[in-house]
Amino acid sequence: MYSDTKALQIKLNILFVLNPISGGKAKSTIPTLIDKYLDKEKFNANFRITEYVGHAREIVDEALNKNFDIIVAAGGDGTINEVASKVLEYKKIMGIIPLGSGNGLARFLHIPQRNIKEAIRVINNLKTDKIDSATFNNKCFFNLAGMGFDAHLSSAFSKDKKRGLAGYVKLSLMEVFSYKNETYNLNIDGIDYTRKAFAVTVANSSQYGNDVYIAPGASVKDGLLDVCIIKPFSLFQLPVLSYVMLKGKAENSDMIEIIKGKNIKISRVKDGPVHVDGEPLLMGSEIEININPLSLEVIVP
Repeated sequence: MYSDTKALQIKLNILFVLNPISGGKAKSTIPTLIDKYLDKEKFNANFRITEYVGHAREIVDEALNKNFDIIVAAGGDGTINEVASKVLEYKKIMGIIPLGSGNGLARFLHIPQRNIKEAIRVINNLKTDKIDSATFNNKCFFNLAGMGFDAHLSSAFSKDKKRGLAGYVKLSLMEVFSYKNETYNLNIDGIDYTRKAFAVTVANSSQYGNDVYIAPGASVKDGLLDVCIIKPFSLFQLPVLSYVMLKGKAENSDMIEIIKGKNIKISRVKDGPVHVDGEPLLMGSEIEININPLSLEVIVP
């Protein structure tokens, strides 16, 4: 961990990878704010703008081959996932400026939301900590991954031009009426379960974002994943489910079952959509999930 950069007697090379459309709002002022508030005595700063899905991963791959010390993801959970996957591979340090509509991981880490100046000050302090990462059929994730309604919604949302929280909520209400529950066979640390579910979410941290908690007791430092099974429910119970997650009461609710584990296998009837840190993907009927304890070094408050 870096605790005293003056002792290093050198400036650190830092790259900000900015997603210009995360959260549904333009980000044209972000480089100016970073230039204004970043500590120039500690850092040599560079900026790159992403242009398409997967571009952040390519940018970081190139940067880390050029001896950058720190990569900062300036975007939402999808951008963080792309950056973190490569930072993890190269065993470098990652920073976060949360600019997404949910910012689940950044909220868990207490990185300031909607206050770019304070998020930059966190980077200036250069305090780091190590957190768990996980794989979902060999695809890295750091916040949440899953299948069922969440994955169906992520796929639909990715095709919607109206980004941001309002668009997500509107789409959720439209899709929930027609969604069909599925049956899943789970093996969690050697114990078998069969569950019919509205959604199965594997949580490394506690929330989707916007303080909507699916796994209130989850931690990115405990070496465990929380398998959260949202049970089938009637539409009349939807307000109750919403209340449970907004109040962080999932662990005490009979609508959600949470099972902790390290090595997880999930099978379903057929191939279909999944989401990995909110990004939609198609995967087969067999999913294997594993935890990689304290593997990613992140700048934190």
